[in-house]
Amino acid sequence: MKLRTKYILFVGILHLVALVMSYFIFAENKILFIVSEAVILGSVVLSWQLYTEMIRPLKLLMRGTEAIKDQDFNVKFRATGKYEMDKLIEVYNHMIDELRTERTRQEQQHLFLEKLVFNSPTGILILDYDDSIQQVNPKALQLLGLEEEAVRGRSLDGITHPVLQAIRLLQSGQSKTVTFNGPATYKLQKSHFIDRGFPRHFVMIEELTAEILLAEKKTYGKVIRMMAHEVNNTIGPVNSILQSTLQSQLHSEMLTNALRVAMERNNNLELFMRNFADLVRIPAPERKTIDLARLVKNVTDLMQLRAGERKIVFRIGDPGPAGKENIVGLVDSDRPHAPFLIHADPQQMEQVLINIIKNAMEAIDGEGQISIILHRAYPKHLLIRDTGKGIIPEMEEHLFSPFYSTKKDGQGVGLTVIKEILLNHHFEFSLRTLSPGVTEFRIVLD
Repeated sequence: MKLRTKYILFVGILHLVALVMSYFIFAENKILFIVSEAVILGSVVLSWQLYTEMIRPLKLLMRGTEAIKDQDFNVKFRATGKYEMDKLIEVYNHMIDELRTERTRQEQQHLFLEKLVFNSPTGILILDYDDSIQQVNPKALQLLGLEEEAVRGRSLDGITHPVLQAIRLLQSGQSKTVTFNGPATYKLQKSHFIDRGFPRHFVMIEELTAEILLAEKKTYGKVIRMMAHEVNNTIGPVNSILQSTLQSQLHSEMLTNALRVAMERNNNLELFMRNFADLVRIPAPERKTIDLARLVKNVTDLMQLRAGERKIVFRIGDPGPAGKENIVGLVDSDRPHAPFLIHADPQQMEQVLINIIKNAMEAIDGEGQISIILHRAYPKHLLIRDTGKGIIPEMEEHLFSPFYSTKKDGQGVGLTVIKEILLNHHFEFSLRTLSPGVTEFRIVLD
């Protein structure tokens, strides 16, 4: 029962009893009866006035409560001229002004943060309480190579992406460097904030590729120049002494052979150092319009004899009108192809193709196939797939690191040369094993 209902019932019953009692007490004395009735009537009027004065503040409080409940902070009340009511109205109006000001401030801050996150040059992921992705900015989508529909609202556990899996394993306050998709290197930093009393995580993704590549190049460039200087300064005089000794003919046949082996070893060492020195002397590309299909044909013809000895078959073509990236149905390498025009340095792109195909051949044990697929649709890209043993996960982060090699006598220069040339052309690229028996080198040419 509402308070006003209780008050009306109480006052009504009280005055009704008073009327009945006055009738029985003063029934014989009309003057006293009239006076008592007048007093009771005055009491009723006074009770009604008290009722209206008590109920009005309650009604104001109810209206104010409904406005706050609806988050309508524009409802304010005017002063009535009554002290108690005006004090209540003054407190309420002040509270509404403060709430409206605070809401405006929060909305402005929220809008600012939304724009800051959206336009940030750093990738940002905001996670919900259950580690599902609530918000992701465009830079993060670009760095991860994902679409917003593919990640928004999904849990980190349900997305098979190496960076997102690394984020899932990070604790709040920790950071980690991750390399994936070719030479791309990213720094992940995970933190948290309190939302409605519970912690929520956010992750910042920063690309370090350019800085790391520059630091690597400066470091290995300095080391190579120093090594080349020392080796060349040593090989020249040593070869001169050996040559003079050979011409003197004052030694046995065994010593002659030993001297020739030493000279040959010196020459090999000089060639070895020259290969390293070439790494830091790669010139800027001289771009021109070239036919990549013809270039691929020339390189495969050049390497056909070596491939035939190892029973490796080249397949060259495009994925067909359906755009399917499969190997079945590719055109044989001895058939003519339509021009595939790109803007690049022909000598440097030839070196890239030779190194990639050479690595693909070395990855194949026994018989196998190397498929070269030319995608003509925008963006143009080149796929080189082999049926070799593939890349183990432990190797992926180090593939394009200078001097890293899994081959017994490898120098770790081939992929570094490829990386330098393609980066100078501003071509995106990646090397990964798609499935057992299918390893792909992808170059985006636009």
